[in-house]
Amino acid sequence: MTLDSKIFVGLKSTRKKTATTSAPAGPKCQWDGCEKVGTHRAPVGPGAEGLYLLFCLEHVKDYNKGYSFTTAPVDADVARYQKEATTGSRATFGTRVQQATEIPIPSTVRSGSAKTLNARRDAQNRAQKNGVPVRKLKVLEAKAFATLGLPPEATPEEIRSRYKERLKMHHPDANQGNRTSEDELRASIEAHKILKLNGFC
Repeated sequence: MTLDSKIFVGLKSTRKKTATTSAPAGPKCQWDGCEKVGTHRAPVGPGAEGLYLLFCLEHVKDYNKGYSFTTAPVDADVARYQKEATTGSRATFGTRVQQATEIPIPSTVRSGSAKTLNARRDAQNRAQKNGVPVRKLKVLEAKAFATLGLPPEATPEEIRSRYKERLKMHHPDANQGNRTSEDELRASIEAHKILKLNGFC
């Protein structure tokens, strides 16, 4: 009797098949010396969009650690772009900054807070002598008057004229681009804002 006989046609074998060593299913890992199956795709690099390398799990991790996923331009191009972006791609001329030639001497002028307190006390004394009720100044208001160099009883016209005077004096355009007095300019602007918001001018 042969195995091709009609008796054996519908029967299945109960024997277990022995495992045979067969070639791995799928493409081979493209890492040098690796024989595993390449199941994971990795991009080739900039300029090769749509092309991939195939690696096993272990080697795709190693490949990704050293791969830059950004399409970064050359360093010289980045530096040129950053330089142009700071000026809006227009030619500019530098502003003159004058450095101090001598070491500044410590100021002998009293601090702003002492000036403010004394000016406030003097104004209250004068108003009491004249019989005019005086509104007690807040700290910021008193500092604003001291910054502009005005007494607390200054009129709105005096405040406005002193503010304009200080703007012209400390603005960089009036000083041929010298930016050393910018802090005084900012302080004058802030002082005027405070006095305006509190109804002094």
